[in-house]
Amino acid sequence: MKRVGAQTIVFDKNIYIESVGTVVGPKEREGPLGSSFDRAYDDLYCGEQSWELAERRLMKEAITVCLMKGNVQTQNVDLFIAGDLLNQTVTANYVAGELDLPFLGVFSACSTITEAMLVASTFIDGAFARRVLVATSSHYGAAERQFRFPTTIGVQKGDSASWTVTGGAAALLSTTRSPFRIRAATIGRVIDNGVTDPLDMGRAMAPAAFATIRQHLIDCGLSLEAYDVIVTGDLGRVGSSELKSLCHDTGMNLSERYDDCGVLIYDAEQQAFAGGSGCACCAVVAYSYFLEKMREKKIKTMLVVATGALFNSTMVKQNQSIPAIAHAIAIEAVT
Repeated sequence: MKRVGAQTIVFDKNIYIESVGTVVGPKEREGPLGSSFDRAYDDLYCGEQSWELAERRLMKEAITVCLMKGNVQTQNVDLFIAGDLLNQTVTANYVAGELDLPFLGVFSACSTITEAMLVASTFIDGAFARRVLVATSSHYGAAERQFRFPTTIGVQKGDSASWTVTGGAAALLSTTRSPFRIRAATIGRVIDNGVTDPLDMGRAMAPAAFATIRQHLIDCGLSLEAYDVIVTGDLGRVGSSELKSLCHDTGMNLSERYDDCGVLIYDAEQQAFAGGSGCACCAVVAYSYFLEKMREKKIKTMLVVATGALFNSTMVKQNQSIPAIAHAIAIEAVT
């Protein structure tokens, strides 16, 4: 493992994504990627008594699917790294208690999945762990209740608003050979663009995504053409447009190699405003749709740049701006 440039780690060991699991809610199942996910529920309660308990079930079930697909027992996992959007990462904490594994809780808002993968890869490359389980989750009802206005109030939202993805995702990272290898990771910096509207998170996060993509390319001495796909986590249509504009102004042409998980997960007819967001958004799309494209050899190299708006309800009520961050993971197909 070595640091290159200002913010990037290149891993010496071959670190693989051994298996993944994705579980989603009804809106995600009905979207254009619905057939890509491992499991889906018909309602937001997922058979539980509250939205928070439903989110816990989503993360647990994603982990169950991941371990089953990898034919790995819990006792063969050295470390569990997970996070979510709820206060004190409560979903991950409860799940960790049931798994009874050494646990690190991480939080980076909607970029939590790439932060978890970055930390896990560092542990494996440094020989501190052989196999690490990472997981994230989010839930539309639970997130809306905590961060913005409860849905039941009926507050109108503009086209820049995002729709929190209901889902859970898990991945096993290890040195066991698989079709997907993690080559490098770039740690993001917190960037505050002065946006104060929690219904305009795409615009708040776009500068952070731009900064991380640019720094990754500088650190690694690469051009955009080094990646078949560059995918952001949940900028949505508004944030994606802002990112493209920022790249264009500096001579970086993302062109057709760019996608956003928040844009892809819902159809326009589903009325999800600017698109999806939440800790599960990037994870469920990257682990299903994009890894499958890599498995089918439609893409060979991919830079996953999950983005996070680092705010809470108290700061928003005080009209404070919303800082943001983006972490990147470089994944390549194994031939």
